[in-house]
Amino acid sequence: MRLTHVGGPTLLVEVAGRRLLTDPTFDPPGRHYAFGWGTGSTKTGCPALSPADVLPVDAVLLTHDHHADNLDDAGRALLAQVPVVVTTGSGARRLGAGARGLRPWQATVLDGPGRPPLEVVATPARHGPPLSRPVVGDVVGFAVREPGRTDGVLWISGDTVAFGGLRQVAERLRVDVAVLHLGGVRFPVSGPVRYSMTGRQAAAVVRLTAPRVVVPVHHEGWSHFRQGREGAERDLAAAPEEVRRRVRWLEAGVPTDV
Repeated sequence: MRLTHVGGPTLLVEVAGRRLLTDPTFDPPGRHYAFGWGTGSTKTGCPALSPADVLPVDAVLLTHDHHADNLDDAGRALLAQVPVVVTTGSGARRLGAGARGLRPWQATVLDGPGRPPLEVVATPARHGPPLSRPVVGDVVGFAVREPGRTDGVLWISGDTVAFGGLRQVAERLRVDVAVLHLGGVRFPVSGPVRYSMTGRQAAAVVRLTAPRVVVPVHHEGWSHFRQGREGAERDLAAAPEEVRRRVRWLEAGVPTDV
């Protein structure tokens, strides 16, 4: 498996002869985006690659479509050039054009001539504190695997805090590579409440799911990411050795075999 971190949550995954792209964000820095309910963010980082650099793509795995740090304007334009978009049920209704909407633990299969099928399973995610879903909207993670297998799984957490739903991931799947969305997102309007994982929460999730490799993303490039790589590294450095040895930080734009 080869991973290339584009920036933010955007990751090019090359696996089983396919090219998958997560949460496409390719706008240049400098613009402020409103997220609703008095929240918003300014993009501060430049993507390491352009859409032309990552295309062609066989499928986009979109954890949610309604926040620009997971799908900005250039990323939205890219969707028209991708044959399959897998996202939340509500996101698929908004996007139309044949997007495949999944609820947690629903699955879809990516297939095609000359390549083995890949199953994409939606996994639970909660983008904030308890009872926040009506405000922050639906979000999912994804497990990518050979159909019918529970091991050798690539798990993409999506924008989530650590919560009971992630225990289901540990119980149902044997995670090989975990891509964890960090950033410790907070907004002034809601004070200390977090909307994505900190490094400390990530360490707890790693101990729970025990992946072979952990790849942090979604920790830089936006003003609402309140814990960047430096802070997440401090948290993870304080974790037990069984967590520390699994973590692999990717250099932006550089394809990396994991």
